[in-house]
Amino acid sequence: MRKPRDFDAELKALEEKARELKTRKVQQLGELVIATGADQLSSDELAGALVAIVETKDTGKREAWAKRGVMFFESRARRTAPESQRNPRSASAQPGSTQSPASGSGSA
Repeated sequence: MRKPRDFDAELKALEEKARELKTRKVQQLGELVIATGADQLSSDELAGALVAIVETKDTGKREAWAKRGVMFFESRARRTAPESQRNPRSASAQPGSTQSPASGSGSA
């Protein structure tokens, strides 16, 4: 015979998992703010910038911001990864190469 499901226990476990995920998300957001140097901004400035980003419908700006974000994370990964795990293709993005990391995606 089948054991009946304990829906209350399952719901409690799901709620706990949701709390853990939210806590992790908040922690990662704080780490991102610090890693980017945005912790030097006032709360009002940071909130205003985030609101402006959320309200931006210009796909060109959003794509440029996304590219800058990718470059940010890739540069951090190269700095923290052991030499044996670094991306060999990253050599083309070194100083003096024909690729420009900024590629006109300045903040706007």
